Amino acid sequence: MRIDTALPRPVRHIENLWIPLADGTRLAARAWLPEDAESNPVPAILEYIPYRKRDYMRGRDQAMHPWFAGHGYAAVRVDMRGSGESDGLMHDEYTKQEHDDALGVIAWLAAQPWCTGKVGMMGKSWGGFNALQVAARRPPALGAIVTVMSTDDRYADDIHYLGGCLLNDNLMWGTVMLIFSARPSDPAIVGEGWRAQWLERLEANPFLPDPWLRHQWRDGYWKHGSVCEDFGAIQCPVFAVGGWADGYSNAVFRLLAGLSVPRKGLVGPWAHLYPQDGVPGPAIGFLQECKRWWDHWLKGEANGVMDEPTLRVWQQDWAPPAGFHAAMPGRWIAEPVWPTPRTRPRTLHVNADGLADAPGPERALAHRSPETVGLAGGDFSGFAIVGDMPTDQRADDGGSLVFDGPPLDEAVAILGAPVVELALAVDRPSAFVAVRLCDVAPDGQVARVTYGLANLSHRDNHGTVVPIVPGQRMTVRVQLNDASHVFATGHRIRLAVSTAYWPLVWPSPQPVTLTLFAGAGRVTLPVRAADQADDRLRAFDPPACAPRLKTTTVRPGRYERTIHHDLATGEVAYRVYNDGGLFDGAAETLIDEIGLTLGHTIDRVMTIHPDDPLCASHYIEHEYTMARGDWRIRLKARTRMWSDATTFHMVAELDAYDGEARVFSREWTSAIPRDGM
Repeated sequence: MRIDTALPRPVRHIENLWIPLADGTRLAARAWLPEDAESNPVPAILEYIPYRKRDYMRGRDQAMHPWFAGHGYAAVRVDMRGSGESDGLMHDEYTKQEHDDALGVIAWLAAQPWCTGKVGMMGKSWGGFNALQVAARRPPALGAIVTVMSTDDRYADDIHYLGGCLLNDNLMWGTVMLIFSARPSDPAIVGEGWRAQWLERLEANPFLPDPWLRHQWRDGYWKHGSVCEDFGAIQCPVFAVGGWADGYSNAVFRLLAGLSVPRKGLVGPWAHLYPQDGVPGPAIGFLQECKRWWDHWLKGEANGVMDEPTLRVWQQDWAPPAGFHAAMPGRWIAEPVWPTPRTRPRTLHVNADGLADAPGPERALAHRSPETVGLAGGDFSGFAIVGDMPTDQRADDGGSLVFDGPPLDEAVAILGAPVVELALAVDRPSAFVAVRLCDVAPDGQVARVTYGLANLSHRDNHGTVVPIVPGQRMTVRVQLNDASHVFATGHRIRLAVSTAYWPLVWPSPQPVTLTLFAGAGRVTLPVRAADQADDRLRAFDPPACAPRLKTTTVRPGRYERTIHHDLATGEVAYRVYNDGGLFDGAAETLIDEIGLTLGHTIDRVMTIHPDDPLCASHYIEHEYTMARGDWRIRLKARTRMWSDATTFHMVAELDAYDGEARVFSREWTSAIPRDGM
């Protein structure tokens, strides 16, 4: 990473800036402006998230936003209502109130004497979501957005449900938000009123997995904030960015296909990180790419940014499967438009003896997967933490129906979403299938290329639950996640089908026997021909940022990811322990310039028996600390989920301590009927 210590324009830093809203609420912001912005106004760039500009995101913000300011922008990081030092309460993600507040912030920024009246909005994850959602509200001053690692579809392509299946990340992320939303404002900013404000937050703090789990199919709750409902509502230019090691790459392709405004897409090999910090590498000079985008759309510069290809992606080569990759082999490729006419469908038929160009005789194959299939699947969304990527798939393949093609006599490159159509029947009224497309090396190692899930009671669409008739034959279409991958000469293409995918997906209520009718299914691959224009693409600049935040490690972190198989009971426990939380890997970190120490420890255990889905259990414990001098805050959250044949059960506990005194304690309990899950 290149550290740019000398920027073109000197920068003025504002530690805390109050932005007033129409209802009297004040939102807290941290801002960086060119020193002469009052006399020489500049466009503003807004990042609007609930993750605390004062401390938790300070390091990331400080490396990025001053860089934009030094290149002629007012970079403003705003804490949403009810988070950080901002007033008010937060009740859920992506609410109308959240969007209304953003409209007020954008109007306020545009009216400041240091702003030209043009505003851009950017963000990763939550900030990428609401950049799209706010753009759909069409604030007049919003000139363009950059949305990174986000989605246009809150139901079908987020951490709650995938393919109509319940993800364990629903509880995981809800537990994160339970403890994140319980953090107090910094007394150094808000003064003596911090404690009363904190207690009010604690009393109003929601346990979000409850409402999320009460909406098990695609209803109005999820349609709100899903911009795919009306792409035409977005009228400003969109730069959409994703990563192959992240859970959010599909939206880039849907946005390019669905939007009618000027748009660009970029997908790298990265996990859930901004691309200037991108791991797996190669990282790129993403701040420079954003600057080109902002210069064109907010300053009117004719810099050629829209003359370049609409889509650029990292085309990945084979890499031995591992839980972590510092970099992925491959190359940058590009498409002038998306969808592209350069890809051609190649159909492989799912025959009893493997994948083939022609269908074979129909044959019924019966299979019941152990509930532990999926242990090699990695996390839904990687954070470039050791062990969170998919490992060798052979263990999962052993519990799946597997169909191999012959060794390839020439390389096959794909770009886009493979589609699998299967003729099948199941013996239970509730079931799903997990489908994986894999790359088998000559030495037998197996890497997962992409995967998809299908709740069979959602086989018509996610808005309708269609009961399964046990034993009745049905045709199921499974669209896998988008991918860009080269299957090398001598490798085999593998399709694997299972009735379980733990710990990613909550299991069906009963063990499921699948009958798959080989000879009647097929895989359609989006095969992309090589293009010499790829060799002439403009090279990305090397990663660059502003000087990084100075921190001191008070206590080093510890990270463990283990699978424990109890040979006495047969139960398998998948545990992720992170004494370092989601901050920077240290168990306790001192932010030197504000004298604040943060600590975060996460312990997550997911237990199941290979033969009994009803023994599935998901337990999470978080502890979070904040300290400065005699002021010390400690938060502890514990959540657990289990189910019986008809009901999901959840229990959550939250305790808050001011020094040694416990000042708040609450327990939530939920019993939610299973609705086609």
